[in-house]
Amino acid sequence: MLETQLSEIRNVLDMTSATALVHAFAKQDREIPAEANRGAQMIADALRAKGIPVTLHQPEIFLSLPGPASVVLADGSQMRAKPPAFALSCPQGIEGELVYMAEAGGGTPLDRNPASASALECARGKIAVIEGFALPNFIAGLEAVGAIGAIAVNPGVDIHNGTVSTIWGTPELPDLSRLPKIPSVAVNRIDGDRLIAMASQGARVTLKTELETGWFPQNLPVMEIPAANGCEDFVLLHGHYDSWGEGVGDNGTGNACMLAVAEALWALRGKLQRGVRLAWWPGHSTGRYAGSAWFADTFARDLDKHCVAHINCDSPGCRWAVSYESVQCLAEAEPYVQQVVAAVTGQHATGIRPQRNSDYTFSNIGVTGLFNSSSMMTAEDRAAHGYYVVAGCGGNIAWHTENDTIEIADFDVLRTDAELYATTVYGLATAEVLPFDWRLTAAEFRQTILKAQASVGADFDFSPSLEVLDVLQASLSDFYAAVEAGHIAATQASATIQALARVMVPVNFVRGPRFSHDPALNTPPLPGIADASLWPDLPENQRGFLRAQLMRGQNRLIDALERATGLLPIG
Repeated sequence: MLETQLSEIRNVLDMTSATALVHAFAKQDREIPAEANRGAQMIADALRAKGIPVTLHQPEIFLSLPGPASVVLADGSQMRAKPPAFALSCPQGIEGELVYMAEAGGGTPLDRNPASASALECARGKIAVIEGFALPNFIAGLEAVGAIGAIAVNPGVDIHNGTVSTIWGTPELPDLSRLPKIPSVAVNRIDGDRLIAMASQGARVTLKTELETGWFPQNLPVMEIPAANGCEDFVLLHGHYDSWGEGVGDNGTGNACMLAVAEALWALRGKLQRGVRLAWWPGHSTGRYAGSAWFADTFARDLDKHCVAHINCDSPGCRWAVSYESVQCLAEAEPYVQQVVAAVTGQHATGIRPQRNSDYTFSNIGVTGLFNSSSMMTAEDRAAHGYYVVAGCGGNIAWHTENDTIEIADFDVLRTDAELYATTVYGLATAEVLPFDWRLTAAEFRQTILKAQASVGADFDFSPSLEVLDVLQASLSDFYAAVEAGHIAATQASATIQALARVMVPVNFVRGPRFSHDPALNTPPLPGIADASLWPDLPENQRGFLRAQLMRGQNRLIDALERATGLLPIG
């Protein structure tokens, strides 16, 4: 079936508009709100030129726009620096003693948990120097122990833009206290090594940062293709169009990929059994996913009732990015992702748990997610080019720098990615039964619960969760057997699979209530019981607090498992 759908996609896929958009975006700075709006208008104009209707929403979203920054040395000389979005604006400067966070440094991990309080304590009253990127969790940890500023030493000769807010989307009133309260900057490796050496001598520097933070109206294009049969359910394909500078590989190529997919699916609209929506987000970095959060908030009830899956398109079509062997997706979607990747590229993909970034905004509603990025460089190619790990641009270290220009695009790779995304969406929009297997998610739950039990030993009992999970797994087995045997109508089967997502996704990816936004920090599997891992090293006088937490988390888990079982017509 997928081979037929891929053939249909290839017959109608035209990369002309996509190629033109990449070249146009290569000359446009979409970091600036006014220019970003012009970029969105260019996307809308390209769609309308093909006779495709598009709605241009204009939400007012909360953005932080980085300006000049520097590290001023005692002799008055300055080091080049970049302030991450949402860092405290401190144009007058803040002066302090440097301290190198040796215990917290080393390497360039993209998701490093904050070090222990004892490891951070030496930063109190000082300007902390860390290695890697300016990550929200680490800056928040330094701020919490009293650091007055932070300098992130990036691993190469370039400085990477980023953001240090832990707030997802526009803040609520209670979130305002979590906006960063210290200045932070990133510097390159050469200057960073010098600062590390200076820190050992107790040197003092002054951090200067300038940022403009406030409300900005931003265009948000949404294109909708209704189902041919009138079905209100839909597949959502999305990606951000704002960028750091020109941002060709992150995410100009993604915007172009979506444009090509839109044109192809419009040509095949008569065959769609579910609708398709494509949305291009503003405020990805400067708003910490403010565009997608606005959409999730504004259309929450429609998404809840009708969205069968969301697919994120970020940084496809980049040079040397020819590997599809590791693809982020939720567990229930892994077999389908593997089938599409194999059909389009001939490669075998392994699904990995999505991190909480890149506009993965819809877990709070309970929507199955597929992809985050797609094509990436292999580890061997990264090593051959002397690259360190980055999150986008297919692995090119031009990511989030002024070097993310037209040279980063590879139009052959972009066509492959367009085939991949178009086939993924087309397959979901035409599938008789949604191709998501909740037996895999339930099996993942079991492994998570068993791991939690191993952490606490005999001090806490997770057997009630396992007993309820036994019932769910048996019911899921009966349900899928009945579907495969044709004993359950396809429409009922798909409705059940979709309803399961509303229960199973939030309990596995979300700490807070539905329709709210968790902090922009990674969430462990089954977060309600995840802190069981702390038990072995927790002081005896704190274990009672964790026991209460695990009791409440287990109650939430059992409730979700029972509600999921109740959705199944067999069991």
